[in-house]
Amino acid sequence: MKLKSTLLPLVGALALAFASQAYAQEQKVVIGLSGPLSGANAFAGKDNENGVRLAIEDLNSKKISVGGKTLKFELLSEDDQCDPRAGVMVAQKLVDSGVKFVMGPYCSGVAVPASRLYSQGGAMLSTVGTNPKVTLGGYKNLFRIIASDNQIGASMAAYADNVLKLKSVAVIDDRTAFGQGVAEEFTKEAKKLGLSVVGQEFTTDKATDFTAILTSLKAKKPEAIFFGGYAPQAGPMARQMQQLALKTKLLGGDTLCSPEMGKLGGEAVNDVVFCAQGGSILDKAANGPAFKAKFKKRFGLDPDVYAAPFYDQTMFIGESMQKANSIDPNKVGAEIYKSSYKGVAGTYSYDDKGNMKQAPITVYTFKNALPVPLASY
Repeated sequence: MKLKSTLLPLVGALALAFASQAYAQEQKVVIGLSGPLSGANAFAGKDNENGVRLAIEDLNSKKISVGGKTLKFELLSEDDQCDPRAGVMVAQKLVDSGVKFVMGPYCSGVAVPASRLYSQGGAMLSTVGTNPKVTLGGYKNLFRIIASDNQIGASMAAYADNVLKLKSVAVIDDRTAFGQGVAEEFTKEAKKLGLSVVGQEFTTDKATDFTAILTSLKAKKPEAIFFGGYAPQAGPMARQMQQLALKTKLLGGDTLCSPEMGKLGGEAVNDVVFCAQGGSILDKAANGPAFKAKFKKRFGLDPDVYAAPFYDQTMFIGESMQKANSIDPNKVGAEIYKSSYKGVAGTYSYDDKGNMKQAPITVYTFKNALPVPLASY
């Protein structure tokens, strides 16, 4: 017994030494996430977060080595509430914490002011903020990982003209950076294509009653209404259109291409809502069905609008760290700019402003209150 008791400290010391050695052979890499984890758009923020989380788990299983150390990825999520002031505070918090790779924000109104702080803090930002202003700040290592409003708004106008064969439209926007931006791009392209824009109205991203606006537009007899805004407003808007017997299509951008629309709008969205979303049809993508099954098994939910792009970009960053043999965002960014990555939702390659060189767009409608893809362009 005496011999065993004298061996215990030695065994403990050896275990500690091995643990310390293993730890010394690891390099922690924190991936930050800025998104709406509370409030009306929390469904989107949590979907984005799950996309990043799944990628981090896959990267850790790959045991990527940089500089002789195995990278250990960790997720640090912060709630920006889709609010510019909160988003700036989140950016400062992540930068002060030394985070060098940030996924998000979801809302353009957050991405535009926060991007300056991330740039000043030397952090790489990968966002789904679609307003053209997001990538006009001249910041390096800022990537828009989906199509921009220019592409989404213009595509929806082209679809309204070429496929739906509409002649007149009205436009509503919620005055957010995203809503106003995508509505402006739709309106510009619609007029270019010869569509008549018979009315333009404004609301907010907190509104729930659109009866007055819709009644005003009904008198102008548009064949469709384009809404620049988010699902928490568009769902109730579709219900109120039905209640007012306003028999027009409701068109929108990527934020309407969500199951949340069906939850909020019910049967009123079926064959009425048409939306354009960045990315290809997951069910028809080579690895799309496998990704959906893996996501569902991990989280008990189907992926929503941007889980796949957030997953893809996080994987692209990890692969670029390995290629650059560095976790320095400038070296990783240089690798991303000069290369491309074939992901679940498309192939990612960026121009010098951080916009995707080729951003596929898919148009959806709703059946049984669920988004159904119609075609990719």
